[in-house]
Amino acid sequence: MSCCRFLSSAPLSAQPVIIIGSNKNLLSDKTTRHLQIACSYSPPAATYSTKPSIPMDSAPKTQEPTFDFLTKKPYVPPSWATNLSPLPSHIFSLGHLPTPIHKWNLPNLPNNTEVYIKRDDLSGMQLSGNKVRKLEFLLAEAVAQGADCIITIGGIQSNHCRATAVAARYLNLDCYLILRTSKALVDKDPGLTGNLLVERLVGAHIDLVSKEEYANVGSVALTNTLKEKLLSEGRKPYVIPVGGSNSLGTWGYIEAIREIKEQLKKGNGELAFDDIVSACGSGATVAGLAVGSWLSDLRAKVHAYCVCDDPDYFYEFTQGLLDGIQAGIDSRDIVDIQNAKGLGYAINTAEELAFVKQIAQSTGVVLDPVYSGKAAYGMMKDMTENPAKWEGRKVLFIHTGGLLGLYDKTEQMSSLLGNWRRMDIHESVPRKEGTGKMF
Repeated sequence: MSCCRFLSSAPLSAQPVIIIGSNKNLLSDKTTRHLQIACSYSPPAATYSTKPSIPMDSAPKTQEPTFDFLTKKPYVPPSWATNLSPLPSHIFSLGHLPTPIHKWNLPNLPNNTEVYIKRDDLSGMQLSGNKVRKLEFLLAEAVAQGADCIITIGGIQSNHCRATAVAARYLNLDCYLILRTSKALVDKDPGLTGNLLVERLVGAHIDLVSKEEYANVGSVALTNTLKEKLLSEGRKPYVIPVGGSNSLGTWGYIEAIREIKEQLKKGNGELAFDDIVSACGSGATVAGLAVGSWLSDLRAKVHAYCVCDDPDYFYEFTQGLLDGIQAGIDSRDIVDIQNAKGLGYAINTAEELAFVKQIAQSTGVVLDPVYSGKAAYGMMKDMTENPAKWEGRKVLFIHTGGLLGLYDKTEQMSSLLGNWRRMDIHESVPRKEGTGKMF
């Protein structure tokens, strides 16, 4: 029996095991009782407390429960990471953590290969995926510095920009997004598709730049330009780089390694991961996973599938992130980076989209087309072409989220999703007006 009881078929009489990244903060007592009955799930200790020796009706009326969600706390790193420097001083609780791990029954795996999936797509913050873990550290620093607004930058359907917009609003900070789009659309309303809808709902300020301007000026100069403008207006902006990927953001997935280790400990000790697989789009997720796995006793081999640029670029960029926390290790020694960008960033082939549909249909797990979809496609392709490399191994795939990106692919995917029809109701079926209530 493994530790990963999410989606398990354990009998109701089974001993309760904590496995799932459920959040007591967000569940009513009634809902929690339902989960205990239906899932044999033992919820974590409540994040609020009352003294049991004092009757509720005699408790001080001014006493209010305390909640961990959206609180800023001193950060205590894992013991195996204390030699890194600088250490973050604080962390904001923004995610619904820990996220679940469960077995992923992918088709056509090599002999005796088992794949598990860590559902960071369920990390909260309006489906913000892996971005939440980085923002927990980045926004703690922003608040500590007295920022009143956040600036970040990315593509027109950037998951990171949407996550930042939501997180900033949670913390009562304004958010300014610089979004990259085509030259033909840079002077037009960007619309309300996918991530854009959420960004605009939470009131983010959006500045559009063309891909050509982005390429010629660069993300750093663009964010600095907006920063100077806001400073001149008396604001106190804090800049987050593309994808939240700097050395501080790397701590998000160092902390995720601690989380994975703790989840494994809740089992019977029989499950250990040989490999960890993730998409790589800006670098910090992979850097954190790699250095965390290397420093801890997890020691799983980390494989990254880059969805933009190329492996050499990401080896170099990851090295900079590692140097920024004085890890003292060569990136090429702790992570294997392969190219999975296909036609280009956020551009999909028909085969890649068909793969996303196939995996959803066969396993129930919906992958995004930009990151995890391409990473899983690259992993399965490598398993097919090099089965001996993966045979008998236990693999953990990190689902980094990005569901809203699918809404930008609806036209391309429509031909794959034809399973509908008008229901045939025989004329012999009795009919009476008002019988069916429309709720």
